[in-house]
Amino acid sequence: MATAQLSVSARSDTGKGVARKLRAAGRIPAIIYGHAREPLSLSLDTHTLELLLEKVFYRTTVFELDMDGTKSNALIREIQRHPYKKEILHIDFQELVAGEKVTVSVPLSFIGASIGVKEGGIIDQIMHDLSIRVDPMQIPNKIEIDVTTLAIGRSIHVGDVKVPDGVEVLDDVEATICTCAAPKEEKAPEPVEGAPVAAEPEVLSKGKKEDEEGAAAAAPAGAKAAAPKA
Repeated sequence: MATAQLSVSARSDTGKGVARKLRAAGRIPAIIYGHAREPLSLSLDTHTLELLLEKVFYRTTVFELDMDGTKSNALIREIQRHPYKKEILHIDFQELVAGEKVTVSVPLSFIGASIGVKEGGIIDQIMHDLSIRVDPMQIPNKIEIDVTTLAIGRSIHVGDVKVPDGVEVLDDVEATICTCAAPKEEKAPEPVEGAPVAAEPEVLSKGKKEDEEGAAAAAPAGAKAAAPKA
């Protein structure tokens, strides 16, 4: 389980105008909600969060929020970003309650050298994460998929994955995670009916030789070639 610390501040003012002022001041508006509490509006430093998100995968990281000395654990449930600017607009936190399981999406990571790839095959990854229900303190950073025995024409399904104890997989067990496909054969392009055929290049040297031989045959017997003029 990955953890990170983050300082936040409670705020009483809400609305679009307030949110714009916060962002202009270098802070991000946020909210925290949970099973055992009323939603509370927050704000946090933009630069601090951006640096933190470069180091952790936020979907599987438990954030220890420090709000004026009061600490609580939470998950980031949503990051709202600007449509075309590199700007975070809003953060949704879910407070974690001891003993209450949560649903998270955990990234998949392939390990091992596939025998199919060694034979020239190509692994096609269809699923990139797995949806699980787990105790927040047992959230895995990733789930590893061993592809060592994956041969050409074979697949790995959700039901084939081994997960840690206490982790409940929510995806369909028949869903395909990856396959090993045979390499595609490159075919020569077929000629298009009615397309013009490229003409063969004229052999100039051969034509020149034939012209010289014809000229020699036409000359009178015993005639000598004219000497070149000075």
